[in-house]
Amino acid sequence: MSILDQRKLIESIHPFELLSASTLDNLMKKIDIAYYPKDTLLISKNLPSIVFYIIIKGSVSEFIDEELHNVYGAGDCFDADALIYDKCDGKFLVDEDLICYEIKKEDFLDLMQNKVVQSYFLQDFVTRHQHLKDFDAQSDLTPFLMSKVSDIFLHTACIVDKSESIHSAVLQMKELQTSVVIVEDSMKHYVVTDTDLRDAVILGGCDIYQPVGTIAVRGVISIDINDFLFNALLLMTQNEIKRVVVMQDDKIKGVLEQLDLLSFFANHSHLVAVQIDKAKNVEDLKNLQQDLKNLLIALHSKGVKVRYITKLVSALNIKIYKKVFDMCVEKSLHEKCALIVMGSEGREEQSVKTDQDNALIIQDGVDVELFREPMMKLNSHLLELGFPVCSGNVMVSNEFWRKNVRQYKLLIDGWVTSLSEANLQQLSIFLDSKFVTGNVELLNELVEYLHHSFHARDDVLAHIAKAVLNFDTPLSMFSRFLLEKNHNNKLDLKKGGIFALVHGVRTLALQYEIKETNTIQRIKELNNRGIIDKNFATELMESFDTLSSIRLKAMLEAKDLQESNYINPKNLQKIQMDLLKDSFKVINKFKKFMSFHFHLNMVG
Repeated sequence: MSILDQRKLIESIHPFELLSASTLDNLMKKIDIAYYPKDTLLISKNLPSIVFYIIIKGSVSEFIDEELHNVYGAGDCFDADALIYDKCDGKFLVDEDLICYEIKKEDFLDLMQNKVVQSYFLQDFVTRHQHLKDFDAQSDLTPFLMSKVSDIFLHTACIVDKSESIHSAVLQMKELQTSVVIVEDSMKHYVVTDTDLRDAVILGGCDIYQPVGTIAVRGVISIDINDFLFNALLLMTQNEIKRVVVMQDDKIKGVLEQLDLLSFFANHSHLVAVQIDKAKNVEDLKNLQQDLKNLLIALHSKGVKVRYITKLVSALNIKIYKKVFDMCVEKSLHEKCALIVMGSEGREEQSVKTDQDNALIIQDGVDVELFREPMMKLNSHLLELGFPVCSGNVMVSNEFWRKNVRQYKLLIDGWVTSLSEANLQQLSIFLDSKFVTGNVELLNELVEYLHHSFHARDDVLAHIAKAVLNFDTPLSMFSRFLLEKNHNNKLDLKKGGIFALVHGVRTLALQYEIKETNTIQRIKELNNRGIIDKNFATELMESFDTLSSIRLKAMLEAKDLQESNYINPKNLQKIQMDLLKDSFKVINKFKKFMSFHFHLNMVG
């Protein structure tokens, strides 16, 4: 291996790539290369560590109390703790002929004087995990300043002839929900804003039926649709204006508002929310779907935690649900029912649209049949908007999920007394119920009834909890990923990790009558009540965020929903692979906690 290759390997390992060129040059002079045959004991309680190891080829197993704890392969390094604290609780054994770099103890401790290196190696699991995630996010930032005007939402231009009356121009402004009129005078264009109208008509006393051209004095300031958004921002700042007219092939394409531009640089959310509010029909909502996906991509690329992304997306999806509900259901029926979403949408954990999971609760005494056609229509519209049909038919178009309060209570009674797989699945779905629109008290009444029914029913809860063991965590005892051959040697993130965590936390929430539906909020509340300690709670939240983040990336890249949960670990960067392994270890730890907590070994 050449000197250049050696340097590249060292620079590929975090946090060494953050060292200055001179520090790295000095370090390279002190690094040795060593060879150790299989079964060589490198470090143990009785064999002090004298070097820091960086593996070039081969592998090393770490044992704690004779139990395999970790396996290190090419590109991995160990064991800083043994050098820093001058002790080792386990042992490191070569299990495949080893070629490695060695940094002598005194040189490594000198290196620890560097604050970047020190802050990394002195961290606990949770902090180091977060450090890796932060570093990984930094390397993925999207160059927002390279975005173009064509990438953003443009308001429809309200263009009127100079001879149109002020009154007529205002009516057209109202129809298009815009705050500016573009007055056309031969080949020239002028701008009249809502401020101009106020000053001319209300304060200036202008006749509203005189031509709008008489108050149009300011020329249009425009920008080409293929120009950069940053230039649009500069144009607005320099001219002290709140909007610019966008041109394409010398024709007016639309109007770019300052608020939308600033929102784009922030996170797009205000822009999408405004568009939803302005929508008059399903066709208008259809046009939003690409904007929603762009929002996901933008936030994810900026390193925003998935838990925040999904909450924002959930809030926008709820606005869409409400809008469609209003289009389908007569106003007189709104307070006589409650539309709810369940599953990942109910937990505020849906990013890319997956199966619809929705239901309708109807007030007792109201004819359930009144809602049949409206709910058929609602599901149909949601399908048009990209919300796929639920494979299990958990939708308001299915009369099973369209009942009055009394019928839902009978359903809950069945969930308590029957341990059938179908009943347990229905219960799990309903536990994540989130109110969308209508009469919220109808859902609140059922949630109270549900928790009261399951109070002190640990026998049933244990059967519910057992599902966390349904799928194996795809990590071997040698810390290698277990891949599925029938899925092109990929692993299933949902079955392998996310399901166990989500379902386990959901079951604990039912046991302790926690009404939160979001997994992170449930974990925090379990910590607040002393069910799990703060460190374990933080590990669970960080692991959930890592799994969700990697899954989101896979979903954005997947060609179809069936493959969106599968990832090929080989396509991940080393930092992401390490984060994923750490997360799976926490999932295994959580499964052991659940097994002990609910005595799952005794459940038939």
